[in-house]
Amino acid sequence: MDGKVAVLNKLKNIEVKTLPVPEITDDEMLVKVEGCGICGTDVFEYKADPFKYIPVNLGHEGTGEIVKMGKNVKTDWTGKPLKVGDKIVCGPAPSGDIYGLMGGEKHFFNGWLANYMVINPNSVVFNVSDMPLDLRILIEPAAVSSHAVAKAKEIYTFKHGSTVLVQGVGPIGLMVTAQMKTLGIRHIIAVDGNPDRLALAKKIGATATVNIQDGDPVEAVKKLTNGKGVNFAFQCTGSTKGASTIWNFLGDHGGICEVGFFVDNGKAKYNPHFNICMPETKVTGSWAYVPEDWVEATEFLRETQAEGIDMTQLVTNAYPLDQLNEAMAKCMSGTGVKVCYKNNE
Repeated sequence: MDGKVAVLNKLKNIEVKTLPVPEITDDEMLVKVEGCGICGTDVFEYKADPFKYIPVNLGHEGTGEIVKMGKNVKTDWTGKPLKVGDKIVCGPAPSGDIYGLMGGEKHFFNGWLANYMVINPNSVVFNVSDMPLDLRILIEPAAVSSHAVAKAKEIYTFKHGSTVLVQGVGPIGLMVTAQMKTLGIRHIIAVDGNPDRLALAKKIGATATVNIQDGDPVEAVKKLTNGKGVNFAFQCTGSTKGASTIWNFLGDHGGICEVGFFVDNGKAKYNPHFNICMPETKVTGSWAYVPEDWVEATEFLRETQAEGIDMTQLVTNAYPLDQLNEAMAKCMSGTGVKVCYKNNE
């Protein structure tokens, strides 16, 4: 059987190749891809190849339906039974590598930007057949935000009355915003320069928004907090300017979780005396996820459904496999929120 795989074969050029779908072993699964979100990491690889993966079959925010199972595959990572027809998402491969971020031809059909996907033995797979497609597409970024929230809890005890700021409300920042809402945080401030994303943040949990285009965001936040500053801040921009500014939003004894830097975007500036020592600021970083974060992510997204928070609003644009260069251009334009591939075959 032949399948189609989207291959980044040079900078800013994805080509759809028709290739034989690998035969699975007794410990593998074959999945028909239904959809896959396009991540900022995919965009960085597309335009600059910082990981030196080219040629690469991208896509790590995917989901699909099991169409063939090896005889030794019985359950998902949590012990839930699996069968042909079930809908799954997949975390890291056994090697620790991320599907869709494995370079070279041997890993074609190991990325979700294809119409079929081979799941390697002993992968971190989750049966999410009860969830609609657009919500399943959001599980991987929700795992990233779940990990960030878990790291934040290591250094700060969130209370209902805490004031939490989220700087940068792209997909990850929006996920963090909604997770703060489901934790019962009553004061959530979203900071960004995109009015559409700020409006969406308000819909899913932010109680106040600050547009950096409207003046000094630090002064705006101070005004919202009666001059005290916030208790905790998540820095989700991937911008060195954002990373340099985040300190100024905090009050004394606050905390910061840096989430935004999955590639090296350069150096940020801060003053150790005024930003860390005097206010006794606690700082942590967050990097990707562990399998447990995927469990938390699925539970979080189910909870948003129960609470009437429509997270599928984040999925704003969908493209077929043969229009992934256009999808990447959409991502790079900064318009939309979660741009994705959907299999229309």
